[in-house]
Amino acid sequence: MATELVFRWHQSLLSTVFSRTQKKKPQKPACCRPPHEVAAAATATPPTPPNLNPESWQSLQAMLRGIAETKPSGRLIFYATGHLSKPQEADYRSLYKQATQNSRIIRSLGGFHEGCTVLIHFQCHWDNILWFWSVLLANAIPVPSSPLSNVPEHRRKHLQHLSALLEGPICITRAEKLDLFDGVPGIRLYTAEAMLSQPLMSASHDGPARPHSGPAVLMLTSGSTGHAKAARLSHRNILAAIRGKASVRKLPANGPFLNWIGFDHVASLVESHLHAMYLGVDQIHVHAVDVLSSPRSFLRLLSYHRVARSFAPNFFLAKLVAAMKTEDYHRGPGRPDLRNLVMLASGGEANDVETVAAAAAILARYGAPKNVITPGFGMTETCAGAIFNLDCPNYDVHNNRPFASLGKCMPGIEVRITLPTGIGTGTVTLARPNEPGNLEVRGEVVFNGYYRNSAATADAFLPDCWFRTGDTALLDKEGNLYLLGRLSDVVTLNGIRFSTADIQTWVDQELGSRLSRTVCFPSRAKGGLTDQITVAYVPSPGVVDAADLVDMHDKIVETCLISTGSRPQVFALPDDRLLPITSLGKISRVKVRTLFDTGIFDQHITAYNTLIQTHRARSRGLPTSEAESHILQDVADILNTDPAMIGIDTTIFDLGFTSMDLPRLKHRIDTRLAIDLPILTLLTNPTARLLATAIAPLLSPCTSCTSNTPAPYNPVVTLRPTGSKSPLWLIHPDADDVTVFINLAHHLSDDDRPIYALRARGFEQGETPFTSLEETITTYHAAMRTYQPTGPYTIAGYASGGILAFELAKLLESDSETSVTFLGVINAPPHIKTEMNFNLTLLHLAHSLGIVTEMYAVGVESAGFGDLDPDDATARLLAVADKARMAELGISVDGLERRAKVAYGMQSMLAEYEPQGEVGVVDVFHAVEEDLDRMSRWAEFAASPVMMHEVVGQPGCHVLGPENALGFATVLKAAMRDRGV
Repeated sequence: MATELVFRWHQSLLSTVFSRTQKKKPQKPACCRPPHEVAAAATATPPTPPNLNPESWQSLQAMLRGIAETKPSGRLIFYATGHLSKPQEADYRSLYKQATQNSRIIRSLGGFHEGCTVLIHFQCHWDNILWFWSVLLANAIPVPSSPLSNVPEHRRKHLQHLSALLEGPICITRAEKLDLFDGVPGIRLYTAEAMLSQPLMSASHDGPARPHSGPAVLMLTSGSTGHAKAARLSHRNILAAIRGKASVRKLPANGPFLNWIGFDHVASLVESHLHAMYLGVDQIHVHAVDVLSSPRSFLRLLSYHRVARSFAPNFFLAKLVAAMKTEDYHRGPGRPDLRNLVMLASGGEANDVETVAAAAAILARYGAPKNVITPGFGMTETCAGAIFNLDCPNYDVHNNRPFASLGKCMPGIEVRITLPTGIGTGTVTLARPNEPGNLEVRGEVVFNGYYRNSAATADAFLPDCWFRTGDTALLDKEGNLYLLGRLSDVVTLNGIRFSTADIQTWVDQELGSRLSRTVCFPSRAKGGLTDQITVAYVPSPGVVDAADLVDMHDKIVETCLISTGSRPQVFALPDDRLLPITSLGKISRVKVRTLFDTGIFDQHITAYNTLIQTHRARSRGLPTSEAESHILQDVADILNTDPAMIGIDTTIFDLGFTSMDLPRLKHRIDTRLAIDLPILTLLTNPTARLLATAIAPLLSPCTSCTSNTPAPYNPVVTLRPTGSKSPLWLIHPDADDVTVFINLAHHLSDDDRPIYALRARGFEQGETPFTSLEETITTYHAAMRTYQPTGPYTIAGYASGGILAFELAKLLESDSETSVTFLGVINAPPHIKTEMNFNLTLLHLAHSLGIVTEMYAVGVESAGFGDLDPDDATARLLAVADKARMAELGISVDGLERRAKVAYGMQSMLAEYEPQGEVGVVDVFHAVEEDLDRMSRWAEFAASPVMMHEVVGQPGCHVLGPENALGFATVLKAAMRDRGV
């Protein structure tokens, strides 16, 4: 019986012509035919494979044949969207039978030839799986299609690109999806409904037992760097990846897999579907919308199906934690049973340790092992996850890491970190442990190139076959991988490079469950010359009024300002369906930027800005004097915002001022009023109302007025006035005032404790620097006892401030009724003897502030700058100093000399310092470049074991700088928590 099937695409109309030699009862055109109907319709039994040993399988077709024979009852369970109570089922044998029958129809299509590409575009999991195997058994190359854009122009361009890349491919889809392809020439469209209505065909139409020599499947990349590329994944790649994944963690016998990722993602295809099939276990498929909208439903499915392995990225773990905080879900008959859950893989974005630890604790309550959450690294090009952390969160909590390690390689892949110094020279320089560099991989699981894109392939691979992932990363001393970000996700702000993923994580941590989705991406204002940070968010359903949105807006702005020193553009979207979300649940930053740049979000941005401005206009405090109005304008200019949006009683810290913004505000006020406003005045009068009152005496024409007399020296600056925990006292380094702690204080805002900083005497005009260590310690001790009369005390000192903190702790503990329960020394060894020289102190200070260049500082130091007369040395330095930089910092010539004298005095009093005695506890915070031998000598001066904490800080970027402050705060909070304070 001959059957001819022809589909033609002409003038945007689909014409279907069938020639049949017999009549057939029509079948209902369901969106997704029930699998049990498919099983009943498939009557032709394919030939039995000659070898059923999994180790002998050389192709995916051989695996399906083998599993259909050896594990025929293994089930595929599918839940339709919105229906989590009535799943449909098929088994591996029926899948093989129906896919074989479909493959015969595919081979009869016009334009088919062995090894051709076939685009499969479906929403239903069963459709995707069935037609994937149908194409493979037809001896063609399946290409799972990603969801198409809702923006017609973007969708058309994407399909035109695919048509050219795949050379006019066959495309199989559902009839309801045909309109999406309207107007795109070259793609030969066929509907599953029409193909499934055809009579059964004989085995004479079967494909050959040995597959073609091309790739097994083409997986489309996300297109985050432009048009999508098609990664060639071979049978060898995929089978090696499955065996590697199966070896990572032993699963219970017959333990099912649960998948909610779209089939176009390699994690759904390889890590879930093919992996479960290889093991012959059940696999459950749910649509992402049903899982992401209800974390509790996810737990119910895990429990009901006794799932052994599934997937949950960091954002979903955060949703789970938030959901379980609001409801008591761990008692009663509906309590989930997760004792069978062994592995909850997590990837696609960084896992912050706090979220992972909280989620792991929740899952453990229901019987899952404490290390069930398994962060990992994988790409389309590595057949999904290939590197796994099997000791999470314990490893990262123990090492005080803010983000979870990605672990170590599975069999079939190896990794290295290289430095960019060898690019173009043919040489490779490997990074040292904890040194950031470029992440490269190779091995059996790594693909061999992009389909019909030799340029991209050549750019991706090095001559020695290592694949450039495009990520920056590091390996710690134990060989565990830490991802630092994609090279393309790095934005430069004020000369400093930041990862947009890190900024997004900081925002998520600040707002938590108040956010439904967030995406942070770089954008450029019209006419702008540099990028700015833009944050788009979807509020959670519980955020219902303007006051909530304004508060969230302010917290996002404050977080970005504190973390990066740059003010972001912020807007909200009413629905996360407006965001381009991948099958993995990720949001493509590049695609969001494209939508942003083309104006797709404009109406939402306008509505959002109007709402924010209207609410502020109704609730803000209005200025009552010209002085207050001018200060509001100064603050608004620095923040690049409207002064009408700032209340006169809003603190500059609540607005997100950073350590760099304070001197800029000082400079504006100094220039406008022709005064020298002390930074201390800004710190102690942080609102427009308070600052206007504090400045008034400086403008008085009465030079003999007592109000113009410098205020008495008070070493205490309050950075956070309230909290229920023991106050934290921060001790300054020699050349910095308390502004060095502003970034840190912001990131400690959730720690519920007052924060005080001690400032050195001599920074302000009329103050005399300390002359001895004893005078310094006695003064600080008296001030601390005034603000906090009784212990326990919590103290941390930065650099040389660590020595002051140690001496203060000894003095406090000399009172038998006083205890110091936490003493932190930050980048400070106990022995710090140095050769003192005022000229070099001035030179190094000027260089650290950016007033002179590094080239100048190195050159004049080697030329004998330290031997000059101090007045001559100062004059020479000022002659070449960057006056614009000094103005930006609000530092006058006198102010620079005062800072140098304070620093020199501090260094002088410590020049011959030798630590003596001991304190009860010491916690040492050291950067990765520090000399651990010197730092560990604090053990000689502590009555209990010293705790060592590694923090991030490279040369030129100190550990409390904007780019490192959040990570340091996370480590500090953990250390204080461990000490019980």
